Amino acid sequence: MAFCKRLIKIILWGDIMNEKVIKLKAAMEQRIVGKGDVIDKLITALLAEGHVLLEDVPGVGKTTLAKTLADSLSLSFARIQCTPDTTPSDITGLSIYNASTGNFQTVPGPVVNNIVLVDELNRTSPKTQSALLEVMEEQAVTIDGKQILVPKPFMVIGTQNPAEMAGTYPIPESQLDRFMMKISVGYPTTSASEDMAKRFIEGNLHEKTVAVLSGEDIMAMRSQVKKVTIHEKLTSYAVQLVEATRIYPEIKCGASSRALLALLRCAQALAFLEDRDYCVPEDIAKAGELTLSHRIILSTEAKMNHISGEALMERILGQVKVS
Repeated sequence: MAFCKRLIKIILWGDIMNEKVIKLKAAMEQRIVGKGDVIDKLITALLAEGHVLLEDVPGVGKTTLAKTLADSLSLSFARIQCTPDTTPSDITGLSIYNASTGNFQTVPGPVVNNIVLVDELNRTSPKTQSALLEVMEEQAVTIDGKQILVPKPFMVIGTQNPAEMAGTYPIPESQLDRFMMKISVGYPTTSASEDMAKRFIEGNLHEKTVAVLSGEDIMAMRSQVKKVTIHEKLTSYAVQLVEATRIYPEIKCGASSRALLALLRCAQALAFLEDRDYCVPEDIAKAGELTLSHRIILSTEAKMNHISGEALMERILGQVKVS
């Protein structure tokens, strides 16, 4: 009897994933060619209630990827194009005096939407970048003392060009820590480029993406993700990975407590995407790779030796094992 109940649970779990997540991925892949792995990471962050930073050179589809996710969901969407003169109120909103009523009227900014694309985030000033801190963490904005909650589900997708490019402002570490993942889109493969060129010539490169899921679907899946079981040994493994980032000499500042929570939630989402209601060590390791690398603050010597956070995280994953 127990085995039958377990089997029914697995079948129902698979039905949820197959009916909704695969449908979402298929809709996105109709528009984004050859980037299935990147799409998987973006969907993982969505289900794990995380925010994503897309970093790469211009013209590889960062904005298109974010817009495609939004178009595939019947949710409110806003795009914020960051420039050097973008102000915090351009993001959060402001109060405007209404002469007819004699009162100030609160006008929420574009960040008060379900999916918010903050394009070229590192093109704007640190003061404006910091305007996202409260809403990304608290899922609310405060305008003249009045708090406005953002709708649920809520997700911020930031894009940025590499920091070494001219006219950019490095994103503060406190801001980076709010992003669950930092994803590099990368150049397309040869076959993907050929397919893209063919579709461009035929005039169907930018086909309209139809919404396939609703906000209720996403909220229901997020609820299921939270129910994924993580064994005590795997929780301990996650803690060891985070603590390992704090003891390496090449690391000036390791991952925070927020990073640990992001790792665990990400691992649950990865298990859910694999039709499992429990985590395995590979989920923890993969989640550590996705959530910790960009949170590592390197020492000056490490930067001079061109050591990356990704390389250090790979070394940590090779040394720290499940006990």
